[in-house]
Amino acid sequence: MGDGANPVGATGRRWLTRNVAAIALLSLFSDMGHEMVTSVMPFFVMALGGGPGAVGLIEGVSDLFASLAKIWLPHYSERTRRRKPLLIAGYLLTALKGVMAFATSWVQVLAVRVIAWVGRGARGPVRDAMLADSVPAAYLGRAFGLHRAADTLGAVLGPLIALGLLAVHWGYRGILLVSLIPGGLTVLIVLFMVREPARRPGHGIGFRQSLIALPRDFRRFVAAAGVFGLGNFGPMLLIFYARQSLIARQGVHQADSWAIGLYILFNIAYAACSYPAGLLSERIGKRPLLVLGYLLFALMCVGFLASVRHVAALAPLFVLGGVYIAIVDTIEGALAAELLPDHVRATGFGLLGTVSGIGDLMSSLVVGLLWAHVSLASGFIYAAVLATLGAGLLARRPRSRP
Repeated sequence: MGDGANPVGATGRRWLTRNVAAIALLSLFSDMGHEMVTSVMPFFVMALGGGPGAVGLIEGVSDLFASLAKIWLPHYSERTRRRKPLLIAGYLLTALKGVMAFATSWVQVLAVRVIAWVGRGARGPVRDAMLADSVPAAYLGRAFGLHRAADTLGAVLGPLIALGLLAVHWGYRGILLVSLIPGGLTVLIVLFMVREPARRPGHGIGFRQSLIALPRDFRRFVAAAGVFGLGNFGPMLLIFYARQSLIARQGVHQADSWAIGLYILFNIAYAACSYPAGLLSERIGKRPLLVLGYLLFALMCVGFLASVRHVAALAPLFVLGGVYIAIVDTIEGALAAELLPDHVRATGFGLLGTVSGIGDLMSSLVVGLLWAHVSLASGFIYAAVLATLGAGLLARRPRSRP
């Protein structure tokens, strides 16, 4: 395992600290609940009268409101001595997404998801900043890789639970209600396991000054990530695609089960590749590996242009999707932590999250609308082109080092 076998960082501190382990466990349960909801939400939306346009709208608008929370609340956390209360509030709001089980229209689903995603947006950059503050800088790749691996293990278990409940004829509403259990566990983990990492006292600079203080290399990285994000549509559309592709041959119930099964495969690949991606980034560099991740997403989109109708043909594309997102989610966070000074780290993570969220809004909305009103191929072509442009921007060598 090379240098990965040594648990002590270059500074003499252990990289696998209490906070690293607690945040990994926190993300495992959080994503378990999140993916239970995600795996059945497209079907639930369809049952309430929505189509691919509604699915894309729910995904995109939720990400937009999450982005609005990401841009200001993390900066506020830097001006206080304690970030943990904001983390608690974020996970509490996110846990409430299961109450969409009581919705009677897809518009109500949208409203509940927006509220939950405000909490998700508030907590994400704060959690990432606390994680980065809890590990030696030399081992940011593996710390973020472990976090993403645990997060995605939850993303495997969530759809598996949903699939098991469908097998015993639980309805979509029952599955949504069960998702409240892991959501409640996340709040308890934040309360009793996560500690405030040691850091300098809160600064007094304003939001505009914090943005100005962000390094130029980081801002260039955010621009490239933003272009990629404009094409990086949400996984709900892939689940919807699989269901629609299989329903003629398999029937509704079997198509639902296979679509969730493919999403589980997607998340298994995601979980399996996250920690190795973090380790690999410490050897070959974070930027070239992230470029590869962007290009793998473009390749996946090209593969879906074939309009495949069989599980055996869909499975490799879902695996490729899991590999690309493992690289992107792990390395974007690790590269941001590497480029950001600690006194504006949460603000920087918030800016990255906001730009990515705006991209998620546009990508999910545009791809969903292109699919519904132009053609399926046009949506995937749009996504592949934007991902390739983002990879090209990221591949440009920075002029300076932070």
